[in-house]
Amino acid sequence: MPHHRALLWKIARPVLRLYWRVRRPLTAGVRGLVFDERGHVLLVRHTYIPGWYLPGGGVERGETMLTSLRRELEEEVGVRLTGEARLMGLYANFREFKSDHVALYVVRHGDYEHEPRRSPEIAESGFFPPEALPEGITPSTARRIAEAAGEMPPDELW
Repeated sequence: MPHHRALLWKIARPVLRLYWRVRRPLTAGVRGLVFDERGHVLLVRHTYIPGWYLPGGGVERGETMLTSLRRELEEEVGVRLTGEARLMGLYANFREFKSDHVALYVVRHGDYEHEPRRSPEIAESGFFPPEALPEGITPSTARRIAEAAGEMPPDELW
């Protein structure tokens, strides 16, 4: 059954992208830089696109950015915020949409509870040391991690 969902998403995604370009020219999303007690960062690999990403997703109508982050972390990887999620930056992403903006939050160990869960859209998740990120990590994801570590100055583009 998960294979059918992934196939359906691969077919539906181009149609949805066209719809979003025409009908929703301004979109918003959130991502979470979630660190464990060792300083390792939580990454996800989706079932419908290649690469490793920070967990997150789109902001739904009527949601704040923080509410969306809470929902996405819980749904995708079983992370429940119990403390502060600090806004690290707001980034523009013009690759897929006319005007997509992504809020990036940092969540430190002690500010969440984690009970791993399965999600139909997540093929795999795990915590990785920033100095040994998995093969296939997206360039934007790697850059956000380097920015959080102070290794690179923040960029305004995702």
